[in-house]
Amino acid sequence: MYRYAINDLIAWKNSQNHMPLIIKGARQVGKTWLMQEFGKTQYEKIAYISFDSNPRLDTLFQKDLNVKRLLDGLNIEVGFNITPKNTLIIFDEIQENPLALTSLKYFCENAPEYDIVAAGSLLGVAHHKGTGFPVGKVEYLNLYPLSFKEFLLAMNENQILEIIDKNDFDMQKVFKERIIDLLRRYCYVGGMPKAVLSFSHEQDYNLVRKIQRNILNDYEGDFSKHIPPEQVERTRLLWNAIPSQLVKENKKCVYGRIKQGARAKDFEIALNWLIDSGLVHKVSRVTEPNMPLKAYEDVSAYKLFLLDVGLLGAMNDLDSRSLLENDKLFNDYNGAITEQYVLQEFKTLGELPVFYWASNRAELDFLIQHKNNIIPVEAKATINLQAKSLKSFRQKYEPKISIRTSLADYEENSGLFNIPLYDIENVKGII
Repeated sequence: MYRYAINDLIAWKNSQNHMPLIIKGARQVGKTWLMQEFGKTQYEKIAYISFDSNPRLDTLFQKDLNVKRLLDGLNIEVGFNITPKNTLIIFDEIQENPLALTSLKYFCENAPEYDIVAAGSLLGVAHHKGTGFPVGKVEYLNLYPLSFKEFLLAMNENQILEIIDKNDFDMQKVFKERIIDLLRRYCYVGGMPKAVLSFSHEQDYNLVRKIQRNILNDYEGDFSKHIPPEQVERTRLLWNAIPSQLVKENKKCVYGRIKQGARAKDFEIALNWLIDSGLVHKVSRVTEPNMPLKAYEDVSAYKLFLLDVGLLGAMNDLDSRSLLENDKLFNDYNGAITEQYVLQEFKTLGELPVFYWASNRAELDFLIQHKNNIIPVEAKATINLQAKSLKSFRQKYEPKISIRTSLADYEENSGLFNIPLYDIENVKGII
């Protein structure tokens, strides 16, 4: 399995004066594997330190945060001398030892020659209870589930990936049926590494679904571990309501649908926990499509998406038979699978601000901010190109670039780009 984030880690290693790196991501998106794979391919030695249930490390970091003393202790823990530049120090499950998280500040200031990569539960890191978070002394890398292109790599579909990477739209037309079949499979399997790895070996949809349900159970188990007891039930209610919210024609989060009489402020803490954990993406509405979009955010209106399209299907009990029924997978649930997929692909593109727009009569799926352009995006199921909301937006605001993404072939006409769903990850290189 290959993750494009390896390239980001290599760039970090090669940059001058880099600081300790924290990999942020939800549980089970592959943070530990990524750190170890990076160490194997780019360093002579790996000093892997896991803070999960290790009382020796608790004692080591509790005394003080003198870097020389800490390194002496870490040398004993791993059984060899940690040397600068040729050793990657990995701090895993760092949320279990808040002082270890604090120590990154002192490694940055007093031992910058050592390369340190850390990861752990986003909830634990976000709600750090140590003596001080290393603000300004660490760098960050976001890790998400595998994208569609990473899924193709895992499935050994290198030739299909090549024509997508090259934006070879003519060749894509020739193999369109095969590409759409792979996209259907991805939308069912999703991008959680364990599910993808299982499917690449076994091609068993039932086993994939079992893995996805186990992941969902693990997430709900985390609620009780990290969230204050008085917020656990509300967090579960909100988490389990997201799929039903997404299947509505109006996908705006409405708390009255979750619990009669409920208001946004009742679930504010629960929502923040879900966002901090990396389990939920919040896409806010904007009042005007102007630069920067963040300045026009309507904080009272937003849509909530899950971290993974496969997990969305599992929570909706999506039947694997839908994979065999032409484009049923994309049409079901009011296009929720399609929108979740598109949002997930956008998230892999780094710092790409994503919002949505709505008026009294129209709602546009997404607005993205790229370079100096505000770009409207309409995500359509199958090959239906009747995008009324996009037409309304274009007439009102006259954007230079617009995107309609569906299963239709690529086409560009006067700034309106028809980009196939399977090409949306390449959007920055197309427009």
